[in-house]
Amino acid sequence: MNLISFPTGQRALSQTLLNCDLHESNQMMWTWTDCLCVNLLLLLQRAGSEKFEVLGPTRAIVAVAGDDIILPCYIKPNISVEDMRVDWFRVNLPDTQSNIRVHLYQDGRDKYHDQILSYRGRTSLFKEELKKGNTSLKLTRVQGTDDGRYKCLVESKTHYDDSTIQVYVRAIGSKPEVSIEGQKEGGMALLCVTKGWFPEPELEWLDSEGVTLSAGPSETDRDYEGFYVVKLKTIIKETDINRFTCRLRQRQQHEVIKMETEFHIPSELILVHTETWKVALAVIVSLVIVLVAISAFSVWWWKKQVKDELRLELKKNLITRRLKILADQLEILADQLDLVNMNGCPELETIRKHAVDVTLDPDTAHPRLILSEDRKQVRYGDIKQNLPDNPKRFDIVPYVLGKEGFSSGRFYYEVQVKGKNGWTLGVARESINRKKYIYLKPENGCWTVWLRHEEYKAFTDPSVVLSLREKPQKVGVFVDYEKGQVSFYNVEARSHIYSFTGYTFTEKLYPFFYSGATGNSAPQVITPVGVTD
Repeated sequence: MNLISFPTGQRALSQTLLNCDLHESNQMMWTWTDCLCVNLLLLLQRAGSEKFEVLGPTRAIVAVAGDDIILPCYIKPNISVEDMRVDWFRVNLPDTQSNIRVHLYQDGRDKYHDQILSYRGRTSLFKEELKKGNTSLKLTRVQGTDDGRYKCLVESKTHYDDSTIQVYVRAIGSKPEVSIEGQKEGGMALLCVTKGWFPEPELEWLDSEGVTLSAGPSETDRDYEGFYVVKLKTIIKETDINRFTCRLRQRQQHEVIKMETEFHIPSELILVHTETWKVALAVIVSLVIVLVAISAFSVWWWKKQVKDELRLELKKNLITRRLKILADQLEILADQLDLVNMNGCPELETIRKHAVDVTLDPDTAHPRLILSEDRKQVRYGDIKQNLPDNPKRFDIVPYVLGKEGFSSGRFYYEVQVKGKNGWTLGVARESINRKKYIYLKPENGCWTVWLRHEEYKAFTDPSVVLSLREKPQKVGVFVDYEKGQVSFYNVEARSHIYSFTGYTFTEKLYPFFYSGATGNSAPQVITPVGVTD
């Protein structure tokens, strides 16, 4: 039996296969059995060289909101994936029950045509590491919508494999804010609100002895970055100690975060509300008694005068005319009351004399904001713009400042907010943090009022709910730098909205604008300050 010396290497094996048909003309004759063995060896070598395994972390990744994270993923053996397809996607989202694309690398480049909008501009691969089999994904500025399961899939022409990674997002939001909602169901309604949390926190109301109060179901909403906004309302009545607590609890993997806000209500305030309700009830009962008495009298009168229909008709007409006169007088009184309210802010005309020309600063505008060419209008856009990195720019929340800052004197400007269901206006100091989410309150350098969910608030600590008779269409903002005062006015109603007083300003103050988010397409418009009649 002849011994066959096999060439080494894949190329040599291929060459041997090419020579199999030459066995009849060559003294070194190869049998078909020999060629078949060589073919099998070649196929096994090729298949073995293309198989790989995709590996990820063995534990879930915990990400803090606002931070940058890396989702580890690599293939074994560590061969190059530069010519392969690397596909990162979310698995089984609750709202869609389907997969959505997070990042795609194919044909040697990144492709974004079907990337979900919330990940646009926040994902990247380590291109220099692809040749080493490293397919890890970098995710910047973590937000609540990033929580969930991710899949890293790597595919060559003949083989593919994937690995699943669980990401848990953690965000600590605002301390619970408590406000009075007014008289409800024979008691006083208290509202507790907290924002910016992930996962969803729980709220509960407690009395002064720590006993849980009865409350309706909590209202839960999520902002445009997926963080939770939770509200809980309760109805309270007068007690010996009118002190109540709104407690927040957020359950994380290995700990429970707790926050509390204590709220004291003077007995006089509860009594005022209770007495108001009693007075209203007494008035209604009195009116019913009067109406019943009038009805009884009318029946008696009709029976007495049944033979004289003309006389009865004259009486009825007289009563009708008198009722009409009373109604006209009430309408005149209402008009006079409106006139008093309209003229209730005589200082507004003096304040408007301090008007300044305000324009928007594009260097501070969040990438989702769209500014007009004259820098007098701003609105929220659907697509995040690719803008150069700038230390003055707001990166997290879609805010923008005015171009001009003021460090002395008085200044005033007006902004049209007609058609908007959410907005924030005011002033901010020059050193305001533009790279992180902040609570808009004076100690953080912001003096603002806002509209959200048909509710007006002044951002003090805690915030103050504003009861406005008319919805502002144009808001005037006035600053007296030396007095430490920031005031807001309803320009068309000629009424005062709110004033921050008693502050000491040490930095430049800039006009501050927030135009709302998705579904709030109407612009904020800086309007010229005209002279009214």
